[in-house]
Amino acid sequence: MAYRLILILLVSLFASHAHADVTGKPRVVDGDTIQINQTKIRLHGIDAPEMKQTCRTSKGREQMCGVLAKQALEKLVRGQDVTCKGDTRDRYKRLIAVCYVGKIKLNAMMVGNGWALAYRKYSKDYGT
Repeated sequence: MAYRLILILLVSLFASHAHADVTGKPRVVDGDTIQINQTKIRLHGIDAPEMKQTCRTSKGREQMCGVLAKQALEKLVRGQDVTCKGDTRDRYKRLIAVCYVGKIKLNAMMVGNGWALAYRKYSKDYGT
């Protein structure tokens, strides 16, 4: 009986760290988080402004950059299936993943288009 309990614990431990592929139509939460079905997904290696965060344009005009980042991600995924590949979860239990629309890597597009920063604390995938 003890052997069976240990085996169950080991399987559940490895299952929680197993590679996860999630595909479907996403709901965009903010500029670096989406949800597909019941799975919340944080885009690996990037950090977008928070929803209430503001920033200034080069001409000094204040804008809601968090809302704009969310809208940019919504535009990239609008009406399309997204596939996310990841194998870890953050402290909020979100899957940390690289997400694609076809061959387009959403993480890289958000950084490349200026809507997110490379989150160098956790990855050097999107900037030096």
